[in-house]
Amino acid sequence: MFTEPFKPGLILKLRKAHACGSERWRVVSVGALLELECLGCGKRRTFDPLELRRLVRKSENRP
Repeated sequence: MFTEPFKPGLILKLRKAHACGSERWRVVSVGALLELECLGCGKRRTFDPLELRRLVRKSENRP
């Protein structure tokens, strides 16, 4: 399970690919729900933090 804190700008690689084929997502906003943006097509989706922790394979910290 992913244990790092979520913060805007964090790049995440999820276990399942999006419909566009990309597995990489960027954290856009943090709150009760997390908003992520697909880096392949730009689609935005909200996730529950506990659900997202199970789906994350790894993070890519980029400034």
